[in-house]
Parts: sequence; structure tokens; C-alpha cells
Amino acid sequence: MSATWTKTLLYILLTICAALVLYPVMYTFFMAVMTPEDASAYPPHIIPNSIDLSNFSEVFEIVPIGRFIGNTFFVAGLTTLGQLITASMAAYAFAKMQFKGKNVIFSMFVATMMIPWEVTMIPNYLTVRSWGWLDSYQGLTVPFLATAFGTFLLRQFFMQLPKELFEAARIDGCGHIRYFISHVLPLSRPALGTLAIYSFLSMYNSYLWPLLVTNTPEMRTAQIGISMLEFQESTAWNLVFAGTAMVILPSLLLLIFGLKQLVRGMAAGALKG
Repeated sequence: MSATWTKTLLYILLTICAALVLYPVMYTFFMAVMTPEDASAYPPHIIPNSIDLSNFSEVFEIVPIGRFIGNTFFVAGLTTLGQLITASMAAYAFAKMQFKGKNVIFSMFVATMMIPWEVTMIPNYLTVRSWGWLDSYQGLTVPFLATAFGTFLLRQFFMQLPKELFEAARIDGCGHIRYFISHVLPLSRPALGTLAIYSFLSMYNSYLWPLLVTNTPEMRTAQIGISMLEFQESTAWNLVFAGTAMVILPSLLLLIFGLKQLVRGMAAGALKG
């Protein structure tokens, strides 16, 4: 088989795979603008016969989706900022500083990545409840302000920075704090961008933890807001998908514009162990 045919078949296979991956997303946006009759038809319509943009305004009338999305952005943004600060400082200590038991501590730190979230969920909930942080932004954000994955990712990137740069900075009188702020962070923007995108998307799509620690609509997040559009008696699926479309659109845009940064940072952090 010639190279041309091989490449053609490869592109066909990749196109089919891309279509399968994108189909749920496209179907969501099509359902979001369907009329109630089209949305409830069987077999379901793939492409709407007519476009009904009033679905989006009806979602705002049923649930305070704007408030939910605002809470989600605030919680995800605050968590992302916290993870960038804590992970970068811890990663610098593990990569550039020498102290007793560093390798053992780092191994224990990374080992926490193998513990399932479900194992720590109940202890975290009991801790948050004992501190009176239920139904508050502290309860939504504080348990996620530190991340072993982010520390590992940034440490791998920091270890690639040339030692000569650190030695030259020390000769010029730079201490660890000044070297970290003035040299390491500016050179680590790809890795920091990768961690920021990953952290934001992870928290933006979080459902179970906000459901556990929030009780009032004022503190609910967008993922919970979507489930509030479903009713036991009957469900208007066009409204459910309209709410889903509004919620996933920001994360899709962030992923589209940040995909190159995400791949570059992940690849750079995996070059050196």
C-alpha cells in the first residue's frame, strides 16, 4: 500500500474518531435551540426543524443560572490561583533546595495522587462541617488549594532550568525568593499555563463536592444548576440542554484557546524525571 493511501486512510479514521467525540457536544447545542415538540420527538431529531432561542431566556426564569455560573467562575478561579501559588512554591523547594529527607517527603507527597478522591471526601466533609464552612466559599475552595499533581508537574519543569542560571543569580546576590520570583516564574509560563487550565477545568466541572457542602441556591454551582432543570413529573429536554450549553460553552472556549498551551506544558514537564 502506497504512502498516499496510508495517509488517506489515517485521515479518514481520524475524521471518524473526531466526529464520534464531537457528536455529543454538537447534539447538545442542536437540542438547546429545538422547540419542545422537536426535543420530545421519537426518534429524536438530530438537526432542529426550527430554531427557538427563547429556551435560553426560559432557563434564567426557572433557575438563577447566571448566579450559578458566577459562583462556578469564582470558585474555579480562586482554586486555580491557590494551586498555582502553593504548587509553584512546593515544586521550587523540591527542585532547587536541599534539605534533609527531601526525596522521601516528595515520594510521600506524590503518593497521595494514588489515593482516590472518594476515600478523602468524607474526612474532608467532616472537617469542613466542624469548622462551620458548609454553604460557604471557604468550604468550596480550601480543600483544593493544594495539589500533588501540580507540584509534580512544576517540579519536572523547574528541574529542566539550567543550573548555570541559578549559580549566576547566586553570584549576583539573588536569594531563593528573588530567584524564584524574577527568574523561575517568568521562564515557567508554559507549565503554569498548563496547570491553570487543568485546575480551572477540573474545578469548573466539579459536581459531587459542591453538592455535598452547599444547601442554598445562592451558593450552588453551575453543574448542580443543570440538574435542577430536571423534574420528576416531566422534563423539558430542550431547556435542560439549553442550560447545559450555557454551562459548557466557557469551558469549551477555554479548552480551544488553551489546548496548545496545555499540550506544550504537559510535554515539557514530561521530558525529565
